[in-house]
Amino acid sequence: MMASRIKPEAILFDLDGTLVDTAPDFFAVVNGLRKDQGKPELVDEKIREQVSNGGSALTRIAFDYPDQAGRDLATASSVFLEHRQQLLDRYFDNIGTLSGYFPGFETVIAELEKQEIRWGIVTNKPRLYTDELLKKLNIQCDVVICPDDVSKAKPDPEPLLKATEILELKAEQCWYVGDHIRDIQAGKAAEMFTLAASFGYIEADDSAENWQADAIIDSPEALLEQLTIKK
Repeated sequence: MMASRIKPEAILFDLDGTLVDTAPDFFAVVNGLRKDQGKPELVDEKIREQVSNGGSALTRIAFDYPDQAGRDLATASSVFLEHRQQLLDRYFDNIGTLSGYFPGFETVIAELEKQEIRWGIVTNKPRLYTDELLKKLNIQCDVVICPDDVSKAKPDPEPLLKATEILELKAEQCWYVGDHIRDIQAGKAAEMFTLAASFGYIEADDSAENWQADAIIDSPEALLEQLTIKK
């Protein structure tokens, strides 16, 4: 069922691939690890499309693991876990170096604040890396929810509902914007109006049109067009 598009009291964003273009930080990390192994570099786009899938996905392409490796960290091999930590440590050392808002979001955030619409971040990025990234980029918002804060990460709705609890709002008063099907699934399960960011980190064989979001935006500024509605 499509959620009602009422003007929101708050807009929540996924982080990597939606609000912030973090992929450039990973280009050097992944290809640096490949260079250490004597492997050829990957093109930037190959790395970019895996960023929203997290550290395990980036570990797979950095070390040429098969697609299923590390999908369940509880049963992953010790070697995979060691390689994943290598990647995360190197990322932490580079975090925020080349990242920044997707172009246009400075204008969007200013307009949200002008309209007194609160905004926040709900991400599957662990708190350690989220806090460091936001500090490096000087990003401050009303609420930030990471997997560390809940028992289940997206696509479960718990992180989104945790954010609404902190904001003291109902879920239907909030919108959620993300660049992966798990974001849309989480938003729908929370009964929020969902927006798919088609400018994000979408794999070559996927499309935002497949996710059944309530709306699709092809740029940050397109979010403002969705706000041209009455309460």
